[in-house]
Amino acid sequence: MSIWSADLANSWYKDQDWLVGCNFLPSSSINQLEMFQKDTFDIETIKREIGWAKNLGFNTLRVYLHDLLWEEKNEFIYTFNIFLDICSEFSIKPMIVLFDDCHYPLAELGKQPLPVKGVHNSGWRQSPGHSIVAEISRSNSSVHLPRLKRFTQEVLDLYKDDERILMWDLYNEPGQFGIGETSLTLLEYVWDWAHEVRPCQPLTACLDGSIGDNIIALNKKNSDIITFHTYEADKLNPSIEELSKIGRPLMCTEYMAREYGTTFEFCLPIFKDKNIACYNWGLVAGKSQTHFSWETIFYLNERRDKGELVQVGDQLIEPEVWFHDIYRKDGSSFSDKEILFIKKILNR
Repeated sequence: MSIWSADLANSWYKDQDWLVGCNFLPSSSINQLEMFQKDTFDIETIKREIGWAKNLGFNTLRVYLHDLLWEEKNEFIYTFNIFLDICSEFSIKPMIVLFDDCHYPLAELGKQPLPVKGVHNSGWRQSPGHSIVAEISRSNSSVHLPRLKRFTQEVLDLYKDDERILMWDLYNEPGQFGIGETSLTLLEYVWDWAHEVRPCQPLTACLDGSIGDNIIALNKKNSDIITFHTYEADKLNPSIEELSKIGRPLMCTEYMAREYGTTFEFCLPIFKDKNIACYNWGLVAGKSQTHFSWETIFYLNERRDKGELVQVGDQLIEPEVWFHDIYRKDGSSFSDKEILFIKKILNR
């Protein structure tokens, strides 16, 4: 069996509680590599912050891996299993993301960069990176294909029956950050590799949020569950209306940008009324600084060249209105009123 039937997908979804959570990166990590590398794996922070998610009423998280983590496979399996056990302890099931076209290339194992002051996601790393994606689109004999196939299939095979994992998001926003349909070739490979393993958990890759008609069509054809991203308030209901026609369960795997109107107060009642699973971006404002808006990315090179970096022990600066995220590292919230609303709608 490869792609689930719509009946099977809807049956699986009916067995779930209303799935509500966030995209999770601990505040002590700047990216996926720093989160899971053994030397920087921060059990205390992960456990504390997942506890805050549970206290809000969240029952799921969306968490990114990186293909390079599999180059140190034994260390990654060790930290990943601890992470999954922590989630299980709090009765939280994560959705796991394998590849990602967003933000910056040139990922390396080892020590990760310091955050650039006031810049949104200044250290996030593409997986596997646009140059590799482009090489694969040009050549079926790319040196990277065996490595990426091994990462995909060995991870899926190892955890294909693991009840701690909710589902797999194979490729986040393919085509983003200017690479467009060039990502189609790798995306086709990833879907084929995943279907060869066929985990017991559902597979997906987003429609709204991906770039390119062929990419979106491929994800629509292959996804067991339909996932999408919406950050603008005026696009939420139209997206839901259009995607509902597919006849499969819907999950909004990225939302909540306060200055674009997709606040919790606006979005959660819609998701609850239509029984749509949802994951806002961010939990705790930390090294990723996603409480700053996307527009700050334009200042990255200038501020980095000036040495405007957040050193260890520095206090994070804050914008007046947070773009993403809910809590500070000390557990205080951006908005107590917002916390009360979330807990009320989630019956906490």
